[in-house]
Amino acid sequence: MNTNSKTKHLKVVVFFIGAIATGLVSVMNSENTAPTPEVEEAPVVSAETFADIGEMLPEAILDIRYAGNNNFVGKPVDGYAAPRAIVSHEAMQALVNVQQQLREQHRTLVIFDAFRPQRAVDHFVRWAEDLNDSATKQEFYPSVPKSELFERGYIAAKSSHSRGSTVDCTIAEWNDSLQQYVELDMGSPFDYFDPVSWPSDTTISDVARRNRMILQNIMVQHGFSPYPQEWWHFTLSGEPYPETYFDIELTDSLMLTR
Repeated sequence: MNTNSKTKHLKVVVFFIGAIATGLVSVMNSENTAPTPEVEEAPVVSAETFADIGEMLPEAILDIRYAGNNNFVGKPVDGYAAPRAIVSHEAMQALVNVQQQLREQHRTLVIFDAFRPQRAVDHFVRWAEDLNDSATKQEFYPSVPKSELFERGYIAAKSSHSRGSTVDCTIAEWNDSLQQYVELDMGSPFDYFDPVSWPSDTTISDVARRNRMILQNIMVQHGFSPYPQEWWHFTLSGEPYPETYFDIELTDSLMLTR
């Protein structure tokens, strides 16, 4: 091969390698300039996501236990600066349907708790870990050692309440003699940590068992799922924020009107 042929051959190789390099750079630039996928913003508690039960259901009775002293902690719980009950719009619509049916029966919902800030759940955990604090034992967990509240599932680090579509509730019925609503007998008080509070418990009276079924049936009919260890606890099936645990303080100034 003469010198001219070698030179031509070298030029072809250089051109070929250069073309490959140019192609690689082009591909890399194309990848680098590809549109960045939009990151979905995490939902927040606002008028667009949550509604106030007190505003939407003025007939319902709000007995928000964690805003006062009548609870197993024995004092107001972190996050409950005001006795507010809020839920997702989807859960709210389901509760509207429940209340409408109860109204036809001269009954009403009684709400003990709805959305629960994560900071409140954290407060429960700290309380449960303090084995020296047993001030409320006789009233709320007389048969359960406080050291076993986690093990038995009564206290946990996460709660469905913090996702915004769970309510703790019961039913009250209008009493003509007293001229007021009276809660139905459910066989055990709210937040009573004991198997007697399980919906399946058979040791309670026939009346209480029937009342539990009345509550469970109407809640299930309108899209809620019961919890096997608490007759008062219901979570909306297909809840809108199943992976989000919200944490805001419930205050009088929290505005949820659209």
